[in-house]
Amino acid sequence: MLRFFIVMVAYILGSVPMGLILTKLSGRGDLRKVGSGNIGATNVMRVWGLRIAGLVWVLDMAKAIIAVALGWWAYGVGFGAWCGFFAVVGHCFPIWLRFHGGKGVSCLFGTMLAINPIIFIICGIEWLIVALGLGKSSLGALTVFILFPVLGFVMNTSVGWAFLAISVLCLVRHRENIVRLIRGTESSIEWKWKK
Repeated sequence: MLRFFIVMVAYILGSVPMGLILTKLSGRGDLRKVGSGNIGATNVMRVWGLRIAGLVWVLDMAKAIIAVALGWWAYGVGFGAWCGFFAVVGHCFPIWLRFHGGKGVSCLFGTMLAINPIIFIICGIEWLIVALGLGKSSLGALTVFILFPVLGFVMNTSVGWAFLAISVLCLVRHRENIVRLIRGTESSIEWKWKK
């Protein structure tokens, strides 16, 4: 029963739409009606700049970090990793927004940081190299989705399976980005501090 309760808490934490809340509180309107319509940090950066997007990214990561910490404290690192997965599920399919949420990357990185900071650093550097070098945030994320579970399995089998589940979910959420990358129509990321 306690496991189920913790999983539900992880999902609810993940489902809090930080990007939508912050942009509304700052008087910038409904994030779902501008840019790509996504509630995540990448759309915030495209529309309102890196400053607000960075705050959204940190808060979205924090949701997963808290979920992982709660699960780890209760039942160990493997369960903590699965709580990170349910936080990502909440972020992607928030009950408050009729299950229309973000793509899960920030929560993925939050789970990563909470489980193993070294894996976080490796994947973070990889994402920055690809995103800065090629100008495609989604391409950097897709590379992380491949690397992330491999590093998880090196660490621990249970963690590896949870990381694989997170990567598959995020990969599915990026299916439209994959199609645009193949067609050469994927938009480039704009690194602007403020708009």
